[in-house]
Amino acid sequence: MKYAKYYLLALLVIAIDQAVKMLVHYNMQMGLPGQIPVFGEWFKLHYTLNPGMAFGVELGSDYGKIILTVFRMVAMVGIGYLVYYLVKHRYHQGLIWCVGLILGGAIGNLVDSIFYGVFLDNAPYDASTPWLHGQVIDMFYIDIWEGILPHWIPVIGGTPMSLWPIFNVADAAIFVGVLIIIFNQNRFLNPPSTHEKHEMNAVEA
Repeated sequence: MKYAKYYLLALLVIAIDQAVKMLVHYNMQMGLPGQIPVFGEWFKLHYTLNPGMAFGVELGSDYGKIILTVFRMVAMVGIGYLVYYLVKHRYHQGLIWCVGLILGGAIGNLVDSIFYGVFLDNAPYDASTPWLHGQVIDMFYIDIWEGILPHWIPVIGGTPMSLWPIFNVADAAIFVGVLIIIFNQNRFLNPPSTHEKHEMNAVEA
């Protein structure tokens, strides 16, 4: 059970993420016509598709999406092993819970990339295959600012963008997990001393 609870958290994130995406896909119209205000004009539900990485950045070429999806698969395996490693070496539980959140978020978006092109038929029209070309469903929109970024900004300059990107449950889980780790890195990133390990072993015994 000492390992399972963290993987169960990841499964919970995946289940909630996929459930919300299915509700949005089957009950909302895409884009502005289907937009639903939740709290005034600053927080809305807005069904959109993200073909690439965060902020809609794409790698370019037909192989870019495949490379991104394969990278996500490798990252998922790596994060999954990291959970096992952190538990085994008795790192701070707060850190492991955060990594569990990140794992769930990573897998949640990976499901979209692998399967949605086939089962939801949302792959780009020019994709060579619907497999591994699925677009991620985003829906939470915090409307702080929207406009076109200056052309001098590398990669994303000249593209329409909102100050706060439209995101989903998986993105939120990753963001929260990373943010908590950043603010608690002094406590989280130091493994327990030998003395502390002996004490924990005694408690478990």
